[in-house]
Amino acid sequence: MSEEVKRGLEGVVVAESGLSFINGDEGRLIYRGYEIEDLARNASYEEVLYLLWHGELPTRDELADFSESMAEERELDEDVLDTVRKLAEADEQPMAAVRTAVSMLSAYDPEDADAEPTDREVNLRKGRRITAKVPTLVAAFKRIRNGNDPVEPRKDLGHAENFLYMLNDEEPDEVLAETFDMALVLHADHGLNASTFSSMVTSSTLSDLHSAITSAVGTLAGPLHGGANANVMKMLKEIDESGKGTKTWVDDALDRGDRIMGFGHRVYNVKDPRAKILGEKSEELGEAAGDTKWYEMSVEIEEYMRDEKGLAPNVDFYSASTYYQMGIPIDLYTPIFAMSRVGGWIGHVLEQYDDNRLIRPRAKYTGSKQEDWVPIDER
Repeated sequence: MSEEVKRGLEGVVVAESGLSFINGDEGRLIYRGYEIEDLARNASYEEVLYLLWHGELPTRDELADFSESMAEERELDEDVLDTVRKLAEADEQPMAAVRTAVSMLSAYDPEDADAEPTDREVNLRKGRRITAKVPTLVAAFKRIRNGNDPVEPRKDLGHAENFLYMLNDEEPDEVLAETFDMALVLHADHGLNASTFSSMVTSSTLSDLHSAITSAVGTLAGPLHGGANANVMKMLKEIDESGKGTKTWVDDALDRGDRIMGFGHRVYNVKDPRAKILGEKSEELGEAAGDTKWYEMSVEIEEYMRDEKGLAPNVDFYSASTYYQMGIPIDLYTPIFAMSRVGGWIGHVLEQYDDNRLIRPRAKYTGSKQEDWVPIDER
């Protein structure tokens, strides 16, 4: 067995998956054979969930039934909502609150606790419930910490539209609802990223679905993964407030050895296709609001980083300004990422259960191999 260390498992193939394919040289992302551009512009998030979990796009009737079954599961048990309230009042970090609440959902899931963890039909039902409830707990957390009462979910609104309604206590206009739905589609899956892999590691032990998703939430919370888009917006605001001008600020940051957030990707060697789509939406939102400052600043940084460093933006770069122009608080960007990516996590966990083998890599030992025992009184 090779002793070569692949740090970060870079380039190591550890699983087979039929969910998503990435061509980093061409800048392509495919969900089960469908180009991300086609799905983002034409499919709803519910359609994409069905595709990821069932392997094919739904018919009109199948989509209606699936969407209705999701909408029926949006409400939180009072105990879970009370926990969300306590976390919000304690000023807990949003992703920590999501992690705790997702774990707690298992205690109130109506499915038989003794069901086999690999039972696909049981997990599909559990997956629908988890995916339906995460937006409710995120919106409730935001409203409670702002001193407002949570807004009850509505069954007559789509997944994306209902979240924005619960977040702001008013129905979003068509542009905002479509933009947010598109963002959820774009973030739904992305190969074997860190959070997806952690969900698979957990499920490979034959732990339950809620445990696997809780693991993934904890992994996504890190600034090198799900937290990157929030840091992009913080950077844009800092540039704006500095008065230095974009290029000068970036030069100063690079001279200090700082990383410019939202650039470079472990998989893509060219511009992330999701960044192209969200860049367009960022521009549209700015034009609709009569202020394209954030978009124009982003484009200037993108062009400068391309010319000076040969780096292209990833999805985090333009999702930042898109969410900001939608009025979404910066520290909710990562929970929203989790709202979307939970669909991909569940899809990968289902695959893991279907063909399971315990994930157990090895580490190369670098410590001493010969030490003489010394009695404790002589140390």
